[in-house]
Amino acid sequence: MWLPLRPDALAVLTEKKARASLARYFDVVQDEKPAKFMIAKKIAAEYSEHDSTKELWQKHAVLIDEMQTIESKIDRGQENLHDLPLPQTSFLDLKIELANRILRHCHFCTRQCGVDRIEGELGYCKCGAEIAVSSIFEHMGEEPELVPSGTIFTMGCTMQCKHCQNWTISQWMEIGETYSPERLAKEVEKLRNNGCRNANLVGGEPTPWLKQWLATFRNVNVNIPVVWNSNSYYGPETAQLLAGFADIYLLDFKYGPMECAAVTSDAPDYWTVCTRNHQEAKRHGEIIVRILVLPNHLECCTKPIIDWIAQNLGTQTRVNLMFQYRPEWRAHEIPGMQRRLSKNEMEKAIRLAEEAKLENFIT
Repeated sequence: MWLPLRPDALAVLTEKKARASLARYFDVVQDEKPAKFMIAKKIAAEYSEHDSTKELWQKHAVLIDEMQTIESKIDRGQENLHDLPLPQTSFLDLKIELANRILRHCHFCTRQCGVDRIEGELGYCKCGAEIAVSSIFEHMGEEPELVPSGTIFTMGCTMQCKHCQNWTISQWMEIGETYSPERLAKEVEKLRNNGCRNANLVGGEPTPWLKQWLATFRNVNVNIPVVWNSNSYYGPETAQLLAGFADIYLLDFKYGPMECAAVTSDAPDYWTVCTRNHQEAKRHGEIIVRILVLPNHLECCTKPIIDWIAQNLGTQTRVNLMFQYRPEWRAHEIPGMQRRLSKNEMEKAIRLAEEAKLENFIT
């Protein structure tokens, strides 16, 4: 059993600060409210494959507002999801159609490679048209509110962090196993039926596979919150497709506003993209921010990140200050990153969080 291994995962169920920032997530975990994808399935979307992409995005914008209204009514007990008819085409179907069009000229991430993945072209992430999975398992090492987490690791990534701990997955050193949406949906259902609190979409990076994830959850018939476990380096249209799909945004925030992201992870303009996506996440769901504290990067990265979170997301935001950095893959190429964190660096990171008055951070 997982309880003796992670007693904090049981204790978090009654932890006031965690429940305050992730209230709806806990309700979905306990089947008191429906996951967002289940609501999206019940919202009718009238569109045609002949509609222009611009027209589809206009309809999508209207339906985001409609979904927020219906979700609010369901959460207040004014509507019952099971009483709503199943439409012929749904808001989730519209998302899948839009995502399929993005695949034709891929711009899920901020790089906007523009390749036609349906025709077999590959961009920066090297992801094709069918989702490639590295592993599926019940993860006991995530944040306590997520454990046990139904974790699905997919291949490929939109960044190249030279210190990546999952580099064999992100850089395709493994082959991965191809899954259809129907088969992957059965795996998601199995995870939930085995006691997992959520479906944790991770990698690598889930962003290149958003179309396949949307199609997968169209076939999921159990109530399970979706955790979007991402490096945050995705485009604005991806952020819109995530609205009404992701229950929790589990977002990395690794680098400050200087050139650290470009040098260390080949991620130019990271700060602009990352801050935008964190703000969008706060608008459309609940959020956990992961800050991987890097050696020799407390002033240039950790401090501005913490200050930005306090000022823009709020001091009650759930934040995980992560001290598990270790020099993996090509970390030896980056000066100052060939070692683990020192005790002084860990203590300083905690002081920075306390000085910014973050009230809901864990380590």
